[in-house]
Amino acid sequence: MKRTLYFILIVLIITSFISGCGKRSNPSIAEEKPWWQNAIFYEIFVRSYYDSDGDGVGDFNGITEKLDYLANLGIEAMWLMPINPSPSYHGYDVINYYTVNPEYGTMDDFTHLLDEAHARGMHIIIDLVINHTSNQNPWFVDANNNPNSPYRDWYIWSDSDPGYASPLGNAWHPGNQGYYYGIFSDTMPDLNYNNPQVGEEMLKIVNFWLTNVGVDGFRVDAVKYLIEEGQKQENTVSTHEWLKAFYSAYKMANPQAFTVGEVFGAGAFAATTYLGQLDEIFSFEMAGGFVNSTQGEANTAMVSAMKFTLKDMPNGPYATFLTNHDQNRVMSVVNGNVDKAKMAAGLMLTSPGTPFIYYGEEIGMEGVKPDEDIRRPMQWDGSANAGFTSGNSWRAPGGNYLVANVAAEISNPDSLLSFYRNFIVLRKQHAALQDGAWVMVDSSNTGVFSALRIDQQEAILVVANLTNAPITDYSLSFQSDALKKGTYKLAALFGPDTQSVLNITDGSLGGFIPVTALPPYQLCVYQLQP
Repeated sequence: MKRTLYFILIVLIITSFISGCGKRSNPSIAEEKPWWQNAIFYEIFVRSYYDSDGDGVGDFNGITEKLDYLANLGIEAMWLMPINPSPSYHGYDVINYYTVNPEYGTMDDFTHLLDEAHARGMHIIIDLVINHTSNQNPWFVDANNNPNSPYRDWYIWSDSDPGYASPLGNAWHPGNQGYYYGIFSDTMPDLNYNNPQVGEEMLKIVNFWLTNVGVDGFRVDAVKYLIEEGQKQENTVSTHEWLKAFYSAYKMANPQAFTVGEVFGAGAFAATTYLGQLDEIFSFEMAGGFVNSTQGEANTAMVSAMKFTLKDMPNGPYATFLTNHDQNRVMSVVNGNVDKAKMAAGLMLTSPGTPFIYYGEEIGMEGVKPDEDIRRPMQWDGSANAGFTSGNSWRAPGGNYLVANVAAEISNPDSLLSFYRNFIVLRKQHAALQDGAWVMVDSSNTGVFSALRIDQQEAILVVANLTNAPITDYSLSFQSDALKKGTYKLAALFGPDTQSVLNITDGSLGGFIPVTALPPYQLCVYQLQP
């Protein structure tokens, strides 16, 4: 309780500080609902997106050059993986929180990217890595060398090895003056949030990026590990208390700022525990549903994810995705099957939540661990280095870049890229697909997944044949008061036309067959018209 009151006081101090700061212009202050609620996000590893100067490393100016590509795809917001100075290629061990990685460009280059994105109505959030720092961060260097350092208590120390592990393996590492706690590795020492100075500094960092620089929010890395309570290392009460003050701080800095948290493995129930602390967290449960049902050609994973989501958090908020920078790419999970990649994307883009697309997913980039191989350069064309750089690339492109690249797919109506673009347009055109109610539809055949999306204006039926063969032996049933009584024609928004009609008399329906034969790997989307 004392810690919470302390941080509320810090929030008030920061608020008075903000009033004297020159705030960069921010688009979307006057919107009726949060800008992120219906946005399509795109996750970018800056090092791998586009190299504008030929040094083999992607940069801010490279992203700026590709903004029109992103806008044409339908992207409305970007999450940039860590952009702070770091000794590692990935950036998840920060040396300095108040500037940008010089390999990616200057702060002027970054603010130019922000301005160009904002001019197109796009938003940018950045990775906020505040669970730990780099062991090369000056704070830790001083703390490690000097037991009387003012930064000593910014980290977690023990004179001897406590001997207990973390959920990720070894947690305690020998330093120059005792053992320090680092849940991820010895190069990433955890910060000590039981020291109020640490929390105060983190809120100053948040304020700096929101008000001085003008970013639109943050993806908060490893948020469930933030504050340990002895050997309890995940989702502690102390973590949730601190996040409440964090939420107040960033909303005071910019009421339209958005945060999404990484709570690895989380489903809808976990998301409920972060309400009022973050705007959204990623639903790993939903991601597993999209990908596992697609790969397994059975609706089991989707039905399970849907049941738990509707039970615990029927109205959101949560963020959806297929795979991210820590997981094997979805195209590799489905063994290069473009039809399955389309299916997974279609399931995500017709489901509730805020969708996040991992860069290159839209063209079918492949990649399996180690991590460097799931973060390879973006494949722009079939030329040397996949069009990513004119120099020597920091890493070679993926093996399928000659066929899976933007230039080869952008004008092909049957390509994966065109599928993404079409479904993003479809989602934007129909509010029911964005934030309408999600209603379970039972299928008599496990090869078929179906759901209804319903708002006050329309109802949309989604039917998917997850298998590689036509399906005729199936029927659908559901019960929902959300669908008004009446007779509905099915107007195809995507997929084959049908003459089937729905007759709803009491909010339920059984034995319905919308299409006599569902083609293989076919996702059908129908608007129910009275």
